[in-house]
Amino acid sequence: MTKYKAMIGLEMHCEISKTNTKVFSPAQNSYSKKSNIFINPIDMAFPGTLPVVNINAVKKALTMSIILGCQKPEYLYFERKNYYYPDLPKGYQITQETKPAPIGIYGSLKYECDGKELTARINNIHLEEDSASLDHFADVSVIDYNRAGVPLLEVVTEPDFRTSKEAIAFLETMRSIYQYADISEADAKKGQIRCDVNVSIMDSTLDEKNPQNWGTKVEIKNVNSFSDVASVIDYEIARQTELKETGQYDEMEQQTRRWDSVSNTTKFMRGKVDAIDYKYFIEPNIPKFKISDKLIDEVKSSIPLLANERKNKYISEYGLKPEDAKILVKEKNISDYFENVIKEGLEPSKIVNWITTIILGSINKLEISIDEFFITPSILAEVIKMIESGKINKNQAKNALYEAVETGKNPLEIIKEKGLEQISDDSFLIDLVTKVLDEHPSEVDDYNHKGLSNKANFLLGQIMKASQGKANPATTMEILKSELDKRK
Repeated sequence: MTKYKAMIGLEMHCEISKTNTKVFSPAQNSYSKKSNIFINPIDMAFPGTLPVVNINAVKKALTMSIILGCQKPEYLYFERKNYYYPDLPKGYQITQETKPAPIGIYGSLKYECDGKELTARINNIHLEEDSASLDHFADVSVIDYNRAGVPLLEVVTEPDFRTSKEAIAFLETMRSIYQYADISEADAKKGQIRCDVNVSIMDSTLDEKNPQNWGTKVEIKNVNSFSDVASVIDYEIARQTELKETGQYDEMEQQTRRWDSVSNTTKFMRGKVDAIDYKYFIEPNIPKFKISDKLIDEVKSSIPLLANERKNKYISEYGLKPEDAKILVKEKNISDYFENVIKEGLEPSKIVNWITTIILGSINKLEISIDEFFITPSILAEVIKMIESGKINKNQAKNALYEAVETGKNPLEIIKEKGLEQISDDSFLIDLVTKVLDEHPSEVDDYNHKGLSNKANFLLGQIMKASQGKANPATTMEILKSELDKRK
């Protein structure tokens, strides 16, 4: 039993990327490496401009609230957070706080970690506007307003995680939900996911249900990747444990820190009192919005099968192994690829190994997403159909696919150019079998009169050699045995 127990809470920010416009303005909601092209006078807080709520962003936020089983308010309010934002032209953020309630409170999420099902409690989920992005250089900072006003969902958990592994498993499950529910791409490379991480430690013998037993909370702001979240948690647990062991922990103030990815350490930013007065008040320019039962029903009916539901379907309906189903549903675009191959008229069980081995191995090697992969579901389906019809064998298909990955050529063209299609024509194969049998009378005699059944495999090898590997092995073996019987 370890001496100390970690209490870890997460504040996960995810941009709602699946709306056409921003949350309060008609500016385009898109990602671009080119700065300051998706902006509008409302984003820039020009005099006389007024925010208008994007109803699709509200629906996406409600979708997540419903999935997490949160309680929803009768009316939706927005509030001003009067805390100076240098990366928002207004100088404040339009967000939601708990009074009145945000888009959802007191939910939960079941997730899997190391084969065990765990539950994380959700304190609240709220919809707000994202800030612009700042890049800091030695003597200047530059600002890109493309991100300013992008709809942003923040999910705040209770301190229900004990290890970095549990926290990452939760975040991966959340990312999966965002993708499957068509709320967001949830792409960390585009800055669509960020986390604030709260860590404290306590004596493992004390009751964790009593907040008075918890240690001093340390918040680490704006951690931009899941791998960094894991590093932050592990580092903070080690740092705070050392403070405990040296008697300095009780002197540590509640504080905010940042992650320094160069030194792989957290750095002190500022002390933090229990409750910062952000001077929230209801946003006067946005009328309250009634969340009707009709709207809730509409949103509920639009929620598709999520990852866990697809996994269960793959196991129960398609008969896949649980480990294969888990691999297929981990990323929505991979699951979609699998289902698109099925739509080409193939049995799921005959597809899965091709995707979990060659396809996933290839996109990992090329460092691309499956959406960027030139071997589309229809191309892969055609290759598999050629195996099913006996035109090529599995080894030929694998070689064609691997060569396609190396060269960028269509595997169907490679099969055609190299003449890999198998010969299944009976009359041609009968002539070929007859020729080989005539050339090997002693082996025919060994098979027919001495009971040496392994001679059939030898003869098949000679036929495959004579056909340059193009003869269909199964069809050829049937004809071979029939012709041998005729010579008894």
